[in-house]
Amino acid sequence: MIEYPDADRLMAGELGEWLQGQRQVRQDAIAQSHDRLFKSGLVLLPLAAFLFILAPLPLEPKFWITAIAAGGAWAWSQVPKHKAKKQVKTGINEAIADALGLAYRHDCEGSEAFGKARDYSMLPSHDRASFEDMWAGEAAGHSLLLHEAHLEERRGSGKNRRWVTVFRGVILSIGFDQPFHGTTLLAPDGAFSKFFGGAKDSIRIDGQILDRAQMVSPEFEDRFDIYTTDQTEARWLMHPEYIERVMALEHSLGGKHSAVLFTGGSMVMAIKSSNMFESGSLDHNEDAFLVRETIGQFARLADLALALNRLKPSDKGPAG
Repeated sequence: MIEYPDADRLMAGELGEWLQGQRQVRQDAIAQSHDRLFKSGLVLLPLAAFLFILAPLPLEPKFWITAIAAGGAWAWSQVPKHKAKKQVKTGINEAIADALGLAYRHDCEGSEAFGKARDYSMLPSHDRASFEDMWAGEAAGHSLLLHEAHLEERRGSGKNRRWVTVFRGVILSIGFDQPFHGTTLLAPDGAFSKFFGGAKDSIRIDGQILDRAQMVSPEFEDRFDIYTTDQTEARWLMHPEYIERVMALEHSLGGKHSAVLFTGGSMVMAIKSSNMFESGSLDHNEDAFLVRETIGQFARLADLALALNRLKPSDKGPAG
């Protein structure tokens, strides 16, 4: 098991001292935001008065111009706050990662694990992707990588054209002691459907043909569709205890609609969840609580992932 850092000890050490120094930074950021908001009001109020009283325009364009200008001014006013929160969050998460022997990056690009999740249709189609909060390194002797992903699709046309979130959650990859003989995909129920309904009997992904496998436990049939290149290994992976741990990992993130891939020497998961690891706050009184919360989030995630790793085919042998 991983030995997780103690939040109180971190706060009593270098992290606590650094956060003390961030108090003035956060106060300055709040003051700058208020100043920007005040200056925006000095410009926008006369502009709105001119538009609605003197400008020879229809009423609808006046509302649109005012709304766009107000939205832009609000976004500009909040920049100092967002910058300060990001700085605090990055400092806290780097300290936690350092105590765990991991590397942390707030801003990151996609990973090999994300590429696998995309190639194996574990994620919805999307037009743009952004990533943050990458934790990478070795945990309890196993390679571990996780980061958050936000996927969006462009929908609508004309005035109704907009970006819609189709996935927000965690991409997780953990290395196993022994490589898998085949490739097994736990896809959300209905992810690969026939034209007239029902799950496909086989799928072709990444140059491989994966055949559908029957679930060992009927209670999970409405939750996953299983496709594999190795039916024997898949039957072992579908052991009820294994599926329960997968779902416990999903539940620990407050997520749903997870997809899991076992291939090569690693497991890759894509789990819809709320935004995690948000340890940055403008209120210094929340620092200790947010440090504990972030450590707890990471601990639940890593422990359950490592628990999956301890259930190896060499331990039990294939089911059936």
